[in-house]
Amino acid sequence: MKPTHTTGAKSAILLIYTGGTIGMKEDPSIQALRPFNFSQILEEVPELGKFAYRIDSYTFDPLIDSSDVEPSMWLALTELIEERYDDYDGFVVLHGTDTMGYSASALSFMIEGLTKPVIFTGSQLPIGTPRTDGKENLISAVEIAAAKDSEGHAIVPEVCIYFDNILMRGNRATKINSDHFRAFRSPNFPPLAEAGISIRYNEALIRKPVSWGVRPIFHKNLDTRVSILKMHPGITPQIVHTILCGEDTRAVIIETYGAGNAPSKEWFLSIVKEASGMGKILLNVTQCMAGSVNMDIYATGKCLKEAGVTNGYDSTTESALGKLFHLMGLCSSNSEVKSRLECDLRGEISK
Repeated sequence: MKPTHTTGAKSAILLIYTGGTIGMKEDPSIQALRPFNFSQILEEVPELGKFAYRIDSYTFDPLIDSSDVEPSMWLALTELIEERYDDYDGFVVLHGTDTMGYSASALSFMIEGLTKPVIFTGSQLPIGTPRTDGKENLISAVEIAAAKDSEGHAIVPEVCIYFDNILMRGNRATKINSDHFRAFRSPNFPPLAEAGISIRYNEALIRKPVSWGVRPIFHKNLDTRVSILKMHPGITPQIVHTILCGEDTRAVIIETYGAGNAPSKEWFLSIVKEASGMGKILLNVTQCMAGSVNMDIYATGKCLKEAGVTNGYDSTTESALGKLFHLMGLCSSNSEVKSRLECDLRGEISK
């Protein structure tokens, strides 16, 4: 797990391989995909050698399949970035696509006051295959991670996802397709940058630190006692009660219909009120790919608001989960968590 040096130059980027498709290469002896040695990244992507950067690599051991990602991996990643923060100008995290949105969202909350880019990327095809999307994703992610303005400050000091020519805020992105190269989209927030012949940055949307000279705060205490209730026609009182009122659950994300609506049946509202009365944190996010929760439009939404459900606005489920983990680890009071949930902490919601 020691960093390996790749090429020497002025700007320095740490390439972190956690696992996933992008780091795979076919082994001819067994005709199966196996991870390749990232210390030899220039052999696979020689284009990186044309940059005037120093690119070091760090590989998680063991590698983590995207579907096996747990908060412990986010802690390890945060600790690595904290340990190496002063040594590099930016960080590129190679990650499996299935849970990349969750990881990018979580790290956006775990690292407060970023002054350097943390760019997540990956691929739909292994980097060793002829039609891979991994090379372009990696090359552009590295270029973005190293980009600085005329004053020497990072152009994008945020946790982001770069995929298929688009740079998205990490806590705004979600995976939308398992078959196409255009796997991720940011339905409720415009791209931070688009890569064509050149990389065009939407600088008006990029968040900047309050002070460039202050080191970030790395939050490592997460409370993961969160469940997700997805509303659907025919849902039973038993299921709703088990999820909303479970003893081991401190918070529940309720994925509602449309603009934040749920059944108006008395049994449902009664359970919501019971959970709220128990002090549970109930957060309303929409099932829709785009749009926002507004509990003041329809009667069913108003009933949820009156029952003590908190508005998640246009948050993705991935972002809502990371935000809850962070705030619950930070605050012992549920009422304080509820209050801070409605605040825009890292550009994750629009109000």
